[in-house]
Amino acid sequence: MTKVLVVEDNANLAFGLTRSLESEGYDVETAEDGLRGLELARTGDPDLIVLDLMLPGIDGYAILKKLRAEGKDMPVLILTARGEEADKVFGFRLGADDYVTKPFSLSELLARVQAILRRAKGADRRDGEAAVEEFGEVSINTLARSVKKGSAEVALTPKEFDLLLALIRRRGAVVSRLELLKEVWGHQAEVMTRTVDIHIAELRRKLEQDPSSPVHILTVWKAGYRLQV
Repeated sequence: MTKVLVVEDNANLAFGLTRSLESEGYDVETAEDGLRGLELARTGDPDLIVLDLMLPGIDGYAILKKLRAEGKDMPVLILTARGEEADKVFGFRLGADDYVTKPFSLSELLARVQAILRRAKGADRRDGEAAVEEFGEVSINTLARSVKKGSAEVALTPKEFDLLLALIRRRGAVVSRLELLKEVWGHQAEVMTRTVDIHIAELRRKLEQDPSSPVHILTVWKAGYRLQV
C-alpha cells in the first residue's frame, strides 16, 4: 500500500487530510511537529510527504533541506499559507516536487497527490531502461539517477533530474514550457509556468560552464527549451 506522511500542526486539517487520503486507499501517518515529522520521514520510508512549512520544532524548509542532503528522494508536496513566488522558488530549489497554497480544496490536493505518485512510478519504470546519456562534460546514468560533470558528482533535486530527462528524450527537439509542466509536474496551463524557468536556471547553474551564456540547455524564443548535445 502506498504510504503518505502528513506533517501538519493544525490538528483539524491533519485529521481531514488523513481521512481524505485514507478514503483513496493510502496508508497515512501523521506528525504534528517538525522534529517528529523528520523522524518519521527518515525511518518510515513514505512514498510521499505532505509537508507544512510553519511547524513547531523545525520548519518544513529545514526538514526538506535535511532530507535532500541525506539523499532521501521521496516526493514532497509543500502545503502552506505562504503563496509568494519567492517562497515557492526557495521550496523548489530545496527539492520540493509541488506546492499547494492554503486555503485549498481537498479534491485539488488529492489530484496533486495522485499526479506526483503516478509520475514517480513512471520514472521508476523508465529507469529500468538503463542508459548513460552525455552532453558536453555531463554524463547521466538514468538507472542510478546520478549525474556527473567531468569526474565530479552533481546533486540534482528529483524534479531537476526529471526535467533533464524530459529534455534528453527530445533529442534536440524544442519542448514548450506547458509540455514540460504537464510531463514533469502534471500541471495544466493555469499553473505557474515560471516553475519551469526556475528549474532550468538551476540546471544551467549546475551543469553549464557559464550559466549566463549556456551552450547546451538553450532557450528557444517564444517556443520553449531544447538540449544541444
